[in-house]
Amino acid sequence: MTINKFIHTIAAASIIMLSTGCSSLGLSLFPTGHYLTEQSVEILKCSPRAAEIPRELSLGVEPVHYLHPGDMVLIEPVELDSEVRIPADQKILTDGTVDLGKFGRVVLAGHTVEGAEALIEQSIVASGEASEPINVRLLDPVHRFYVLGEVNSPGSYPLEGHESVLDGILAAGGLTSAAAPCKILLARPTMPTSCRVTLPVCYREITQLGDTTTNYQLQPGDRIFVATRTFCEDLMFWQADKTCERCCKCQKACLDPNMIARENPMGCVAVTPVSASIVTENAAVVRTEVVDVGTTSRPVAPSRLPDTNSNRSTLVDGELDFGDVDPMDRFEPLWITPSEPAESP
Repeated sequence: MTINKFIHTIAAASIIMLSTGCSSLGLSLFPTGHYLTEQSVEILKCSPRAAEIPRELSLGVEPVHYLHPGDMVLIEPVELDSEVRIPADQKILTDGTVDLGKFGRVVLAGHTVEGAEALIEQSIVASGEASEPINVRLLDPVHRFYVLGEVNSPGSYPLEGHESVLDGILAAGGLTSAAAPCKILLARPTMPTSCRVTLPVCYREITQLGDTTTNYQLQPGDRIFVATRTFCEDLMFWQADKTCERCCKCQKACLDPNMIARENPMGCVAVTPVSASIVTENAAVVRTEVVDVGTTSRPVAPSRLPDTNSNRSTLVDGELDFGDVDPMDRFEPLWITPSEPAESP
């Protein structure tokens, strides 16, 4: 009788625990972690692994910034002795307007900084004042990015414009002990009827090998999602040090670390030549043209390197001493020669 009573008690307790989802023990039959959905996995499989988009060492800039509600702007006259008085530091309100004092209110949301300046100048003239040049500066944009999932401090963070995926993860406190390094993705906001943009992130390659292929530059509204390891992944502990399926497995070492050239990190930005950006009052703009190495009039400097068998000591800065040979004479660069400016009559 005692055994039957014990069995009945265990059975009743099991039924109660199953009906409550084991909540009395702090457990649940429904997974509450941050797991990738089936749709996310399928879309991620179709995503390009090396998309030609801005990333670390090849950053880009937003071509045009349109003002948004929440942007902090500075509005001030260009002339220091101007009699125009406008509240300086202002945040664009939810209706898109800013206060111009006695000149009323004007909607700046949706305009560029240059457009906002012209709009304020028109408002001043419309009030009966003389035309006054106005300067508008963007102090604090409202752009943000989001880090979700298995990070220590999930949330939204301000976007200054140069952050990468690694910057975003570190800003959120790094990965937790339950994170799945092979299940990190970057999702970009898209229209409801548009296709979806999800990019795989190879966290170990970024942090351990310096591979910038998936260290994408963050854009406004980006979501970094770090999934939770599943129970099966925890059991397969011997695969914890394996390269992720979506990541490059053909990494190779550089025999000489100095062979990697230091390139312009803003690789996606068209740089204006200095000679074309400096204009003086009495000088015309000097246009520049790129001359190909094969068509340059300057002959290739003959090689005057010393004998390879000669003993050359390495200097303190790591360079070799080539005597009186000019190091620049050993190479034929891509010469940029200014064309002859037009003679003034």
